[in-house]
Amino acid sequence: MARTRKSKPAKGDLYASLSDTADDVSDDADLPKDEAGRRKIKRQYQELLGIRIEKLRGRILNRERINKTIEGIYFICAKCLKVCHSLDDGLTEDPANQNNQCGKCSKTRPAAA
Repeated sequence: MARTRKSKPAKGDLYASLSDTADDVSDDADLPKDEAGRRKIKRQYQELLGIRIEKLRGRILNRERINKTIEGIYFICAKCLKVCHSLDDGLTEDPANQNNQCGKCSKTRPAAA
C-alpha cells in the first residue's frame, strides 16, 4: 500500500487568529514599518488588558531592545490611561514605577501645579 504525503499548512494559516483586520492595515499603511508594528502591539495590549488598565496605570508593561543603544518601553500613562511607547509618545519615568507618564501628559503637569 502506498503512503500518501502529508501536506504542510501554509505559514499564514498557523497564526491566522493573530492576523490584522483589513481596517487596521489601512490605518498604518502610510507609517514606517516599525511604527506600524508598535501601533499594532499597543492595540493588542489594550485589547488584552481591557478593564485592568486602570489597575496597572503608570506601570511599565514591557521593555524591548531596539538595537544595542536604544531601548523601547511599553507602558500605561498614569494620567491619560493609554498604552504608550517611549519612542512614539515619550516617557517621563518614575523611579518607583508607579507614576510613569507620556510626554504629552508630563508637559501639562507643571502648568497645573
